[in-house]
Order: sequence, then C-alpha cells, then structure tokens
Amino acid sequence: MTVDGTPVDQDGDLNEDLGLRPASRADRRAEVRRVRARRGRGCLAVVISLAVVGALVVAVALGFGRIRDKVDGMFAAPDYTGPGTGSVTVEIAKNSTTKGIAEALEAKDVVKSAKAFERVARKDADSLSIQAGTYTMRKKMSAEAALAMMLDPKSSIQVRRVSIPAGKTLKEAAAILQNSKAAKLPAGSVAAALAKPSTLGLPSYAHGSAEGFLYPGTYDLPKNATATSILRQMTIEYTKAAIKLDMQRIAQQGGVDPWTAVRVASIVGAETNRKQDYPKVARVIYNRLNANMRLQMDSTVHYVAGRDGKVFTTAESRNYDSPYNTYKYPGLPPGPINSPTEELLQAALHPAKGNWLYFTLVDLDTGETAFASSLAEHQRNVNRLQAWCKAHKGRC
Repeated sequence: MTVDGTPVDQDGDLNEDLGLRPASRADRRAEVRRVRARRGRGCLAVVISLAVVGALVVAVALGFGRIRDKVDGMFAAPDYTGPGTGSVTVEIAKNSTTKGIAEALEAKDVVKSAKAFERVARKDADSLSIQAGTYTMRKKMSAEAALAMMLDPKSSIQVRRVSIPAGKTLKEAAAILQNSKAAKLPAGSVAAALAKPSTLGLPSYAHGSAEGFLYPGTYDLPKNATATSILRQMTIEYTKAAIKLDMQRIAQQGGVDPWTAVRVASIVGAETNRKQDYPKVARVIYNRLNANMRLQMDSTVHYVAGRDGKVFTTAESRNYDSPYNTYKYPGLPPGPINSPTEELLQAALHPAKGNWLYFTLVDLDTGETAFASSLAEHQRNVNRLQAWCKAHKGRC
C-alpha cells in the first residue's frame, strides 16, 4: 500500500527507501507502554483536579453561612445584652420599613444600634408583620429581645383612629370628631378650635373657614392629640391633594382658580356618587354659569335647609332665603358645602367637554345619571326618575 504515493510495508512502516531502519517489535511494545504511562498520569491529574474542585464547591456550599456569620462577627453592630430595664413608648409610623423601625428604636435607646436590630429582623420573617402603632418597650434591650417584644401583641398599644367620610359638611365632621371615643376630646374643644381658623393651616383662599378643607379620610391620632392638631392633620391632607393637582399653577394660567374648584367639587360630590359622572356634572355647572343660568342645585338647598335624605326639594325649601340657595340666587354659593376628595377636585379643575345644561338621577340603585342639552330632553329624563320612584315607593 502507499501513503501519498510512498510505499508502506504491511506493518505500517515507511519503506526502507526513506533510509529509515524498521523498528523491532520489542521497541514498538516499549513505546506503547511509555505512551500509556503518560496517558495514565494525565488522567490521574484530571481526576485529582476534579476532586479538589468538587471539595471546594461542597465546602463553599456547606460553609458559606458560617463564613458569613464570621464576617458579620468581625464587623458586629453594637448591641445591648439582656431584656432591658424600665419602660418607654415608641411610635412606629405607617408604612415604616425595617430600617425605619430600627432607627425609631435606636432613637429611644431601646436598642444600642439600628444595625443590630436590622440584622436580627432579617433572620425572622415575622418581623415583616410589625404594624404601625405605639409600642411599650424597655430601654437598653438586646436586638433579639426587642424584636420578640415588638412581635408580642401585649406590647402594642391600640392605635387611636378617627374616620371622616367623604361628603360630610363641616358641622357633620366636627360632630364626628367631637364624639369620637378614640379622640377623647374635651367637650366643646372642636368648636373652640374651629373658631380660631388661623391656627388650622388653611390655604389663603379658604377665606377663614374650614368648610371644604377638612379632607376626608382615616387618621391615626398621635399621643396627646388635640382638636386643633387633628384638624390640622386634615387640612394638611387637603394641601397635599392641592399640590398634587397643581391647583395654583392652573389658576395662574387662567384656568379654574382653587376657590372656585373647591366649591364646584363640593357640589359635584353632593349631586352624584358615580366617579365617571364627576367631570360631566362639573361641566353642567360651568355651562350654566357661563349662560347666566341659576344653578338650581338641590344639594345647596339641602345644605342650608337641612338634609332630609330625599332626592327632591320642596317648594318651601327652594324659597329659603340664603345665598347658598342656588334656586333663588345666581352664581356659585359663597363657600363649599362639604369637603371634596381629590377625584372631585380633579373633575372641577378638568371638566368634561360637552354642551349639557341639565342632569338628573334616573336610577337610585345604580346611581345612573342622565344628561341633557335642552329642557325638553331634561324633562324626559325627569319622567324616567319619577317612574323609578313610583316603582320604588318610599325611596325618593
């Protein structure tokens, strides 16, 4: 046979024509043994390397936690030992993070360092269940003891809380606050606080009245809360909503000024409870004002004549002599008729587009409201409401 045209003998050696001496069988066997030996040493090296790597992986897997603990120990956060002494109250604010809770505890010298408490809390999933509130703790506690005490229901003092629903008038909100068991206010303290509007943090366009600016919501009351401090909490929430809506900038650009927006929003909230109708009702109000039409809103009559829970007003109440009576007097009432929410303020600042001049409820169960651009169309909608009331006696 040949390799590239060169003769090769039966054993695979090149032909002696190349001038090479054929190797003996003994020589070939020796060479094979040497190759096998070299290969064996290479395989052994690979096996040893894999074993070493495997051992390292196992060591890391089993010992990482211990290594981390040792590293943490090298940089240990200052911590007290033992259960602590004495008594101290700690306020945990709403939406506090573990870091925030730890810092509150350090500030009251419950724990020696916030970092120590954070490290302990990280190891206990129950730490995520710590709620806002007031806790009775001890001073100079170990971080571990502090966490255990915070997780003990007996350590938490029940949060004092008062809720002011949306749509309440100043008079109604004041009554809720004054009679609140959580607030525990001295008799007459709310009326006394309202009589000093300059202390309540009202915006400049409130004209010295809290009506419209006691923002509805649920309020956690701090220790030693007073009527004035609670009312200030409510006006602060209104201010936050006004800033979010950028009411002042809109006024400066020639849009709806804040004072108008609050009054319109309060009427919208009293006239409908469907959020999708808020901007449309606001548009009706502005359209009537622009057309020099009296607003003729039942809600403003109810405000001064007393709410009777009915849909319709009486001829007597519509003749009530008050600037809030929009059947009798043109324009907006002199002030808001309740405290509107952010969504209502948004609708008053950005009313829907449309030429409606009238609206009326047509279904009290669903809150469906029908809008009309002409009196004839409006009368047909009123007939629908009357038919509904006839079918649901005692509801209207």
